[in-house]
Amino acid sequence: MFEPRPTTVRLPDGYQACARYWPVEQPCGAVLYHHGIQSHGGWYQTSARRLAEAGFAVLQVDRRGSGRNELDRGYADSAEQLIADARVARDELLRLSRCDACHVVGVSWGGKLAVAAYAADPTRTQSLTLVTPGLFPLIGVSRGEMARIGFAMLYEPQTLFDIPLNDAELFTTNPDWKQYIANDELTLRQCTAGFYLASRRMDRIVNRLPQSPPVPIHLFIAGDERIVDNQKTTRFVRELHWPTSRITTYDHARHSLEFEGDPEVYFRDLVSFIRDANRSEPE
Repeated sequence: MFEPRPTTVRLPDGYQACARYWPVEQPCGAVLYHHGIQSHGGWYQTSARRLAEAGFAVLQVDRRGSGRNELDRGYADSAEQLIADARVARDELLRLSRCDACHVVGVSWGGKLAVAAYAADPTRTQSLTLVTPGLFPLIGVSRGEMARIGFAMLYEPQTLFDIPLNDAELFTTNPDWKQYIANDELTLRQCTAGFYLASRRMDRIVNRLPQSPPVPIHLFIAGDERIVDNQKTTRFVRELHWPTSRITTYDHARHSLEFEGDPEVYFRDLVSFIRDANRSEPE
């Protein structure tokens, strides 16, 4: 059985981010895997293992201030910093795997990061896989809370605010996984004013995706979604009019497809798309 190798990735400002690297002796390709706002790479080890079993080297980096990273919990300085972190992670994956380019998977908020990073720098990226991406959230901080965040940003950008997703029921209907999320000590429960403002400003970069060179893109949607707006997300991807564009919906699944019903169908679809994209010629 494939197992991840613990490692660290040195980010542009020297921050040492914890990561999981799934090595493959002779990889057919490479996958950079971005997790969500609260989660970390450990949530998505099963799908990463499926990709490794299919021959792909996989790198899962815990975002600065999240997961196993104890320094500056919940903090980010800017959208540009987070995108630069993603670029460094991409380059580290390519160095480790000795591949020339990689596929990018982004789950939930990680889908937003994947889109923004590609819009900012599309080089060396073969495909985008967006799993219930947080491009258009249904749940967010209130206007009053956003005003407090803006005020804190002026004077104390590391002030922490609750993430409005602390109900495991939003992610899955599976009792075991709900308990896992509720009890997971690495799950991020709060983010700083700095991170919230960085995430909000990332939206402008996301909106540049239609001007980016097309690559194969696959959008995975949960039919019983409670966190993101499926209609707006689907329209955003369809209006790209990219030649290789796929949308897959799991009618009865909730936000975290990895944790729902029989996830083997989702795993097969994920691997199949990336395998097909890996075989296709670059645009």
